[in-house]
Amino acid sequence: MIDTPPPAASALPPPVIERPAAYEVSYGIVAGRAARGAERVIVRIDGKVARKLRLTQRVFRLDVDLPPREVEVRVETVDAAGRRAGRTVAHVFGLPRSARPRLRLLRPDVRLQAAVGRLAGGFSGTAGAYLENLGTGAGAAWNARATFPAASTLKLAIAVSVLTRTQSPPARGSSLDRLIRTMLDASDNESANRLLIGLGGSTSAGGHLVDAVMRSIGLERTVMYGGYVLGTSLASDRGIAARGVPLGVLEQPAWGVGKATTALDLARLHRAVWLASGGLGPLVHGRSGVSPAEARYLLYVLAHVGDGRKLGRFVGARPGLVVLHKAGWIDPARHDAGIVVWRGGIFVAAVMTYDGGGAGTRSDVFAGRVALAALRAFSG
Repeated sequence: MIDTPPPAASALPPPVIERPAAYEVSYGIVAGRAARGAERVIVRIDGKVARKLRLTQRVFRLDVDLPPREVEVRVETVDAAGRRAGRTVAHVFGLPRSARPRLRLLRPDVRLQAAVGRLAGGFSGTAGAYLENLGTGAGAAWNARATFPAASTLKLAIAVSVLTRTQSPPARGSSLDRLIRTMLDASDNESANRLLIGLGGSTSAGGHLVDAVMRSIGLERTVMYGGYVLGTSLASDRGIAARGVPLGVLEQPAWGVGKATTALDLARLHRAVWLASGGLGPLVHGRSGVSPAEARYLLYVLAHVGDGRKLGRFVGARPGLVVLHKAGWIDPARHDAGIVVWRGGIFVAAVMTYDGGGAGTRSDVFAGRVALAALRAFSG
C-alpha cells in the first residue's frame, strides 16, 4: 500500500471588519466578525500589537487607544491549530476615546466667559464666538447670534446636505469624493457650485435645499444665498441666554445681504456632524438622514483641511492635539469653526470677525487666542 499525504488544511478565512473604515475617523472601536473556528483576535496599530482578545463568539468588539493621526489598523484572528488570517484597514484617522460622541446639557463656564469677553473687547472690529466643551457641556459665548458674511464656512453645510441624498460615504476617488474634498480642503468655489447644482439643478435651488437642511437641524440664521463667485434681509429676534450661556446679539455688523451665518450656527453644525459620527443628534434622527459612516467621513476630510493659522494658531502644534475645521474669509471678514480634540477631551469653537476696513491677520490671532483660552479652561 502506498501512503498518501493527508490533504492540506484549508486556510482560515480572514475576519470581516465593520469598524474602523478607510478614510474615516475612528474613536478606537474595532468591531467585526471572525471566521468559524477562530479562537483569538489581535489588533495591531501601525504594526504594533494594541489589543488581544480570546473569542467566545464570532462577533467581536474591542476598544483600543489610537494616536491622534492617520494610522493603519490590522485585525488578525488565530484558530486552535495556530493558523492566522488578517485584514488591514489603512487611512484611518485616530481620535481618543475621550472624543466619542455623547449628549450633554449646556452650562456656563464663568471663567471662560470672562476670558472671551476680555478678548472680544480688545478686538478692533466686530466679533462673535461660541465655545462648548462637548464632553462636559461647559460653554461660553460672545455675540453668538449676530450674523456675519458666511464666506466659505458654509461649504460644510453643502457637504452635509449632499450626504443627506446618499446611502453611504462616497468611494475614494469618485467624482463626489473629489468634489467634497476639493471644496473643503482647497475651499474651491467651482466644486461648491457643482455640488449645489447637483442638489437642486441650479446654485440658487441647491442653496434653498441647503437652507432647509440647516433649519431641520436647528440652525436659525444661516442662509446660503446661491452659489459662489468663481475666481475669487434676515429677520431679527431677541437674544436669549440658554442655561446661563449668553447667546444674544451684542453688536450686529452692517454688511448688507448675502451668505450669512452666526457663530452659534457654525458651532451647532460642527457639533451635529460630530454627534452623527456616533449615531446621535439631529443629523441622524431628523429628516436629513446622514449616517454615522458619512459623518465619520466628513470628519476625516475636516481633519486634513489646512489653514492652521486661525483656531490652531497657538494650540495646533501641541502634541496629541488636532483641529478638524473649516475656515472662511473675504476682505472684510475672517472666520474659523471646528472641533478641537486632545487626549483629555474635545470642544467645538466658532469665531467670526468683521471689519469694513478689512480683516487681516489680527482676526486670525484673535481666533487663536480664543481657542487657547478654551483649551486652558477645558483642560484644567
